[in-house]
Amino acid sequence: MQKIWEKDLPLDKAIEQFTIGKDAVLDLDLAPFDILGSVAHVKMLKKVSLITPDDEQRLLRELRELYHKVEEGIFVIEPGIEDVHSQVEKNLIEKLGETGKKVHTARSRNDQVILDIRLFTRSRLAQLRKEILDLFDQLLYLGEKYKDHLMPGYTHLQVAMPSSFGLWFGSFAESLTDDMILLNAVWRIINQNPLGSAAGYGSSFPVDREETTRLLGFDHTVVNSVYAQTGRGRTEKTTAFVLSSVASTLGRLAMDAVLFMNQNFGFLELPDAFTTGSSIMPHKKNPDAFELVRGRCNRIQSLPNEIQLITGNLPTGYHREFQLIKESWLPAFDSLSGCLGITRLLLQNLKIKDDLLEKDIYRYLFSVEEVNRLVGEGVPFREAYRKVAKEIQTGNFQPPEKVSYTHLGSIGNPGFEKIREKMKAVAGEIDPDKAENIMKKLLQS
Repeated sequence: MQKIWEKDLPLDKAIEQFTIGKDAVLDLDLAPFDILGSVAHVKMLKKVSLITPDDEQRLLRELRELYHKVEEGIFVIEPGIEDVHSQVEKNLIEKLGETGKKVHTARSRNDQVILDIRLFTRSRLAQLRKEILDLFDQLLYLGEKYKDHLMPGYTHLQVAMPSSFGLWFGSFAESLTDDMILLNAVWRIINQNPLGSAAGYGSSFPVDREETTRLLGFDHTVVNSVYAQTGRGRTEKTTAFVLSSVASTLGRLAMDAVLFMNQNFGFLELPDAFTTGSSIMPHKKNPDAFELVRGRCNRIQSLPNEIQLITGNLPTGYHREFQLIKESWLPAFDSLSGCLGITRLLLQNLKIKDDLLEKDIYRYLFSVEEVNRLVGEGVPFREAYRKVAKEIQTGNFQPPEKVSYTHLGSIGNPGFEKIREKMKAVAGEIDPDKAENIMKKLLQS
């Protein structure tokens, strides 16, 4: 098939293959959004009289048929077809002849792919929100369950002060609330319509950009055509910061879990079915799943930097380097989704060891408690500090029998309800179902 940019001039086969890259594989993720974007574009073309009502109905019928093929998993990008845009147009031309060629009227592949990426991102962010909330609920459930189970806290990886498993679980739940704040910000950035900006400089056709904004459920239109094009790369980078932020939360949890499952700590345990063995050491119970979460999340955290390095020195306008971003960026969503799901599964089966602080190695955890007790009796803090330090040095320190914390966010008052209220408020700032419901109507009307 003739390429949609081709001018009947021969192209070297090596150059052709090099420039196509992995688009034919990666673009399958964009297929449903490319088709929905085309549906909105066709409706707009008919509204401004650039195509006839008959053309509109014929195009819409075939586009909906293609969408159903995507849903059924039978839509393919054929060998020799460079991307999803070319494949959709090829299918329309095969079915509709000259009418199929009209789908590209007043549109460039540039604004087409930017639109696909924004619609794809919006959909995956909506899914990510649900997965974050599921893990958040699991963490707070465990926080409540184990709020009275004490554990040692560390600074510099040295025994520091008493903590609890409730505080530990709750810390990651609250971290997810900040991740959600960042997600909301990026949602507002990407939920703007670039369609109609064409190659980045607008069109001499009287397109109605506000109409496609309405049809596709965007909150706003990217007004400036040049900026709409410049948004390529920026969309992926800002979204990568969200993925990286969530990955940072998961990666730290995974690192702690790996450490705490080590026999020298012995805080946590997983059932045999959730660990792996060794080919040579029959006693091993390796936390491979947590380790892979840690590794995958580290890789995701490198994504913003990778995108910055690809796009950082590009001038205004479209450049083919943007194509390279998809190779790391599109798979990152599935990778993070997998990490969220497996982390939740691991947490559901995690066993907490009891009475950890009875071990003698943790007796100095309570040194601050003794300092604070003396201060409460009127001893100046610095003097109390020196007194306890001397007792420790001479081997005369006797830890207190109980710990008393009452302030918000401490062992005795972990504040789970406030964390839950915070997440509820943050999550309620945007409504992903609104856009999804609007998009569904494209396939019905």
